Amino acid sequence: MSEIGLKIRVLGDPVLRGKAKKVKEILESHRSLLSKMARIMYDSEGIGLAAPQVGVEECLIVIDAGNGLYKLINPRIVSCEGTQSFEEGCLSVPGVTVKVKRSKRILVEALDENGKPLKLEVQNLLACVFQHEIDHLEGKLIVDYIPFFKKILLKKKITPSSRKTRMENPKE
Repeated sequence: MSEIGLKIRVLGDPVLRGKAKKVKEILESHRSLLSKMARIMYDSEGIGLAAPQVGVEECLIVIDAGNGLYKLINPRIVSCEGTQSFEEGCLSVPGVTVKVKRSKRILVEALDENGKPLKLEVQNLLACVFQHEIDHLEGKLIVDYIPFFKKILLKKKITPSSRKTRMENPKE
């Protein structure tokens, strides 16, 4: 896992569309990456960040929606109930918000940074953030929740930044 030059990847970067790999053995490099991701998230004024958003194709997320920092490895949703809608933004899709319908309450199983199994029941905004970050591990972005006709209008808004990213990073 390369941590040199960690930066937030934006729409158009292929790493955002790949499926992240499960972490088989938790190493010090994973703990270090989770801490770096948390710093990037806070510096960017975000409330969640997934490893693919910084170019690492592994199942790692960090979340802090105001109730403390979660650093999770291999998170998965095991149950959900209810529905809610939030206007969501994303550090990888700057300047865009999308109203997304998600589960109101979810149960998440994961490992903490030391490999200890966790079960977290979260609801409301925190449930939304967990679902958003876990979507990133599957290669799904908030723009995937937009109806087709609205995507066409949105494409005009986000295409220039996507092109710029590809031009600045032609090998990525």
